[in-house]
Amino acid sequence: MAEIGKPLCEEEQFDSFYTSNVKALRNYIFYKFGDAEQADDVVQESFIRLWNNCAKVTLDTAKGFLFKIATNLSTSLKRSEKVHLKYTERAVKTDKNEESPEYIILEKEFMDKLTNAISSLPDKQREVFLMNRIEKKTYKEIAEISGVSVKAIEKSMHKALVKLRKTIGDI
Repeated sequence: MAEIGKPLCEEEQFDSFYTSNVKALRNYIFYKFGDAEQADDVVQESFIRLWNNCAKVTLDTAKGFLFKIATNLSTSLKRSEKVHLKYTERAVKTDKNEESPEYIILEKEFMDKLTNAISSLPDKQREVFLMNRIEKKTYKEIAEISGVSVKAIEKSMHKALVKLRKTIGDI
């Protein structure tokens, strides 16, 4: 069992910390930035960096340290992607499948509309919405992870729901 106050350099203690936090970190990064593959990569890199700094980090500060590393890595990757997209937007890509049945087209349109509506939410609102509706976290749990008050989470959720209803209507 992991002991609070001790460095994480012991393999058993680090493994225990990893097991209890990997899923939450992965979901947090996925919800915050919306890319499952990138979330997996960021989580892996974050734990590597935590291990490399294990002598400096105790169990009681490890979770905050880990989430901060992951957030910074994701932000950095998003900036890189924006620069990359800026130069690749010039290429015209068409992906048409004229032989698709009508229901596949309608399903794709619906999923695109839903995905775009969620993606168009501001970062904080999207993060709160996905953590609450997909991860089934309470407002209190989200507030602890995000480092804000429960009232702030409630307000973000309300704004997200209002914007989604406005964007996609009654589905």
